[in-house]
Parts: sequence; C-alpha cells; structure tokens
Amino acid sequence: MARPGRLGVGIIGAGKVGAVLGAALRAAEHAVVGVSAVSEASRERAETLLPGVPVLEIQDIVERSELVLLAVPDDALGELVAGLAKLAAWQPGQLVAHTSGRFGVGILNPVRAAGAIPLALHPAMTFTGMSLDLTRLLDCTFGVTADAAMLPIAQALVVEMGAEPVAIAEADRTLYHASLAHSSNHMVTLVAQASQMLREIGVENPESMLGPLLRATLENALASGESALTGPVARGDVGTVSAHAQALKEYDGGAGGDVLAAYQAMAQATARRAVSRGLLRPEQLNEIDEALGTDPKAPEGN
Repeated sequence: MARPGRLGVGIIGAGKVGAVLGAALRAAEHAVVGVSAVSEASRERAETLLPGVPVLEIQDIVERSELVLLAVPDDALGELVAGLAKLAAWQPGQLVAHTSGRFGVGILNPVRAAGAIPLALHPAMTFTGMSLDLTRLLDCTFGVTADAAMLPIAQALVVEMGAEPVAIAEADRTLYHASLAHSSNHMVTLVAQASQMLREIGVENPESMLGPLLRATLENALASGESALTGPVARGDVGTVSAHAQALKEYDGGAGGDVLAAYQAMAQATARRAVSRGLLRPEQLNEIDEALGTDPKAPEGN
C-alpha cells in the first residue's frame, strides 16, 4: 500500500543531479513517471539510477506529473520554463521545483501564473551521478526557497530525500550560490595547483601528501572558524611570503600558469582577515603586500 501524499514525479534532465534526486524521491516511495534524457550518458544514468522509468519528451513528462523536477543548467532554466508556459503545459496545483543554486522562485513566475506551485531545491553538494550520491545526501543540506505558505512542502521533500533543508530568502540566492561556488569550485582549483607543483618537483603521489593536511585543515576550519588560521601570512612571516612569491613567479614563468595570481589573491585576503582579527598589525599588512609584489603604494612598473 502506498504511503499517503505520494506524488507522480517527472524528472526533466537526467544529469548527475536529476537522476540522483529522482532516485532519492523514488526511495521515499514517490512514483517517478518519466525522465527526459538526450545524451547517451544521461540515458545510461537514467537506466542505472531509475530502472524501468520511461524516457519521455519534456511536454509529456509535465502532463503526467504532480511534481516536476527541473534539473537543467542555470542558463537553460528560464527559457525552458517560459517555453513550456507558451505551450500551456503547466497545470494548476502542480508542484514545480528546480535545482539551481543561483535562482529562487522568481524565475518560475510563468509557473505561478499558470496556477502551479514554484519551489527552489538546491543541494549543497557535488554529484558524481552514481548511487554513492544517495548515501552522501544523508549528510547534505539543501538551500530551499518558496512562498511562505509553500515552504513546508519544499522542506518536507528535502527531508524525504534524507537531507536537511535550510530556508534561503529569494533576494539572497545569488550570494548563497556564490559562497558555495567560492568554497567548493575554487578548492578544486587550489588542490589541482598544489598537486601540479608537487608532481613537478618529483612527488609521485601528491594526493597522499595533501590529503591528510587538507582534511585536517577543513575539519579545523569548520569547527573553529578563523581561529584555525595558521601559516606564514597569519604569523606575519614576511621573509617566507616573499620567498614563496618569488618561487611561484619563477614557476609560473616556466609553466605559463596561474598559480602566482591565485596565491597572491588568497594571501592578501588572508592577511586582511588576520588584521581584522588582531593577528597582524596594519603595518604588517603593508609588508605582506610588498612581499607579494602587490604593494598598492608601489609605483607602476616596480
């Protein structure tokens, strides 16, 4: 016997996110009635994570579904929603949720105009598109946005997928998404740069060297915030910072890379936050800037 309140769910976009969330909703005993999948990879993903679910045209999915999950790229979302509205596809009372971090429910105004209910459900997690993501959802938080009366529905859907909902105001969605992208995406770049440098000086397995350091750093930062800050910048060790900058300048010159600019930007941000916490004196900040080769008072060309 089906649990009460079970929905017929349609998944538009069998990418890494859509297929996994569809599988999570199915595990909560909702019925996934159809999925759209264009590429071969998305079709294989749908077969693996949503076995037995028919691959349908988008308009057919919307017609059959009580909950439509739009798991498409940010830049495609508005055009898709508006296009379906022109086709009079949206139905009164239908739940329509997107998974974009950048947008709240404003982008779903054509849905609202048709009498459907707009929801924004963004998982703050990176996805592999494999079944292991279902386990990761249990530690995941979703940024949810909805009209006040509909927020409990959005929250309940997230809880049913095993995750934790956190309400994000419509006006704060872009900053919310920027914070996640800054932390997650830029961490990948940082790790890639560090691994590259270690590999090029002969370290055969940079990951085994960086792994314990980065895991401990992340755990300390999450537990203690900026109290966990350490290293030459926070200590005002100008000589070491200068040596780093010079070595990276020479390295980038040979590799034609982007490491020096990233190091300079993060060291400057670290120094300014250290000053605000009283770890560095203002005059030490100027010394750090000079050591980095980014002294704002230095004349052009120096």
